[in-house]
Parts: sequence; C-alpha cells; structure tokens
Amino acid sequence: MEHRTICGTEVPPLGMGCWAIGGPFWEGSQPLGWGVVDDEESTAALRRAVDLGVVLFDTADVYGAGHSERVIAKAIGKYRDEILIATKWGNVFDESTRRITAQDAGPDHVRRAVEASLRRLDTDRIDLYQLHLADASRQEAMALREVLEELVAEGKIRSYGWSTDDPDRPTAMAGPHYGAVQHEVNVLSDAPRMFAVVEEHGWASLNRGPLAMGLLSAKYTADTRIGGEDVRGEAPVWVKYFRDGRPDSTWLERRDAVRDILTSGGRTLAQGALAWLWARSPRTVPIPGFRTVAQVEENAGALAHGPLTAAQVHEMDTVLGRAR
Repeated sequence: MEHRTICGTEVPPLGMGCWAIGGPFWEGSQPLGWGVVDDEESTAALRRAVDLGVVLFDTADVYGAGHSERVIAKAIGKYRDEILIATKWGNVFDESTRRITAQDAGPDHVRRAVEASLRRLDTDRIDLYQLHLADASRQEAMALREVLEELVAEGKIRSYGWSTDDPDRPTAMAGPHYGAVQHEVNVLSDAPRMFAVVEEHGWASLNRGPLAMGLLSAKYTADTRIGGEDVRGEAPVWVKYFRDGRPDSTWLERRDAVRDILTSGGRTLAQGALAWLWARSPRTVPIPGFRTVAQVEENAGALAHGPLTAAQVHEMDTVLGRAR
C-alpha cells in the first residue's frame, strides 16, 4: 500500500475515526453519539490499532463533549511521538451535561478551543486541527487563517484543515499550513468534485463515513433496528443511510448490488469498501469508526488486500449508474 502525506509525514493510508468512542452527547434532545461505550474496550481497541500500524487518529472536541479526547490521551498517550492526532473545533458544549450549546467560528474561539483540546489530549501539540462547522462561510474561514498560522508558529498545531463536503469552501481557509479536507465519501456516495480539488492542491483527503455509518458491513440488514442514544436511531436529516433506526432500503439495495465486487479476493464487505477508496484517489485516508477491538482488526486487515483494480472500480460505477 502506498503511504499518504499528512502534516508533512508519510503515513499508512488508514486512520481511525474516534467519534463513537466518545459516548453519548446531544444537541437539544437530538442524540449525536453512538450510544453508551465501554472505555476499557475503547482503550484496548486504540492500542490494538497502534499495534497494527495505524498512525492517524481523528476525533473532535465535541465527541462525547470532550470524552473522546480524554480516552485517546489515556489509551495511547505513551505513543504520542509515534502517532498523529487530528481533532476539530467549532462547537461550544457543556462537558457536565454533554450538550452542545452553540457554534462559534470566530478567531477568539479557536484559541480557547485549542487550549482545551491540548489539556484533554494531554499533549503539547495537535497534528491536524480542523474546523468542524461544515457550512461556515468563506468569509468566516478567511478570518481564521491568521490565527491558525499563529498557532502553527507557536507549535500548538502542525497543520490545519476543514471538515466540509462543499468543494468550493476549502480554498478560503488555505494558508501555508493548510493540509487536508475531511469530507464524506464512500462507494455509495462518490465525491468527484472534492477529489479534483484535493488533487489539484496536493491536500490529503480524510474520508469521513467510509463505511456509510456502518451500512457497508455485513452487520446491517433490513431487519436491523437501532435505538437508544445512537444518532442513527433518531437520525437527523444529514444521516441519510438510516431512517427511524432502520437502514434505508434504497441504500441497502445499492450496497447489495456491488457486494460481490467488494468481497472479491477474500475481503469482507467493509474491507472492500476501504479498498474502493484507496483505488479512488492517491490522496485518500479513510477514517472508519470503531467501538471494539474486532472492528479495528477488520478495518486494519484491509491493508493486506490493497486497493481494488481500476476495472473493478469501473464495474461498480456501471452497476451504480454513475459515469465519470
């Protein structure tokens, strides 16, 4: 597998997304976490990922209202010089109630947020610091460049980026140390315009939702029901793969239409989905979420199979009815 470049560092083309291990949190009455988690299992899973060669760990200050960052610090702090930590800012939240209280894209909030994340992560620097407000305006983004470059100069962050699905936005923030766009993409939802942008500018493409929030795994069927404090149980409009705690039938049908291609060569369905991303662009770094050691092992196991072939990618485009 070819490595990718993030923060000037060559890394394996797979990271781990740490949203789920943050546990429950809410915006109003809307759950935004993935339900109750076991911190001991999360710790074991994080350490197993390091054992398997994973270098990049992506989180956000708001995941579990700070809890994800704290778990990362305790689990893999001793490996700090061997790993890259990416986190995000932009949401204001109350750690005691685990609730989002506001959003703030202003330059003053960046300094408050970075100091808070550094404390929770128990580190002296953040490798990739990302704006978490996907729909912030270009004007707001431009106003952030100076303070972000100051944070780089102070050694508090090494590079910065934006978590957004709009390919017209990232260039507004792009100063000298801008390094990545985190965006949704998976075999069911391609992002050709975003890939064109990251390849043009030489940025890394961090792939959010590479397994379609779990749909691209054998675990989920038409009989699946999700409830409780899981974001997919009371899905907001941006969670398109699940409705009312059930996998959306249209997306299930599309997944099953390409199942045989994805599971070729002894891959699991999830491993095939990661293999498609590696074939899709030389900039991709999928960051699948996890809750267990077994999930980490399955995801990391995709590295041994490598990317799909160009012919397989073309075949899936044909089956899914999308031209390139």
